[in-house]
Amino acid sequence: MTTNTAPIKWAQRSDSLYITIALADVKDESIDLSDSTLKFEGKSDSKDYELNIEFFHEVDSNGSTYKVLPRSVQMHVMKKDKDQEEFWPRLLKDKALEKNQVKIDWDRYVDEDEEDEAGGFDMSAMEGGMGMGGMPGMGGMGG
Repeated sequence: MTTNTAPIKWAQRSDSLYITIALADVKDESIDLSDSTLKFEGKSDSKDYELNIEFFHEVDSNGSTYKVLPRSVQMHVMKKDKDQEEFWPRLLKDKALEKNQVKIDWDRYVDEDEEDEAGGFDMSAMEGGMGMGGMPGMGGMGG
């Protein structure tokens, strides 16, 4: 059985990333977020999907959360270097992979100089969601 690459969309603020794995009714998901990579495996519509990306800069895996929703997997990933507080030019370290695997989440997109007006991400879909507790190396996160 072939494994498909999971489609992802992303948006950012100066302190965080909002990543959407655009698959409906995800089952048997495995999500492993480290400070430099994101690995995802899961089933949707009886097909196997995976994702293995390396971030442009390091993220704070302990301060990040995710929630599996009926139409997607939503992730709020905190940037590691809070002092830097700048927008990344792209999500992935590898520019070529970025073109093929990643789309901009235009629903959540804010231009860098308009961030103050727009505010943070609308996290209402993730309210009460699970943290990444229970994952190896991710201990003690609340949702």
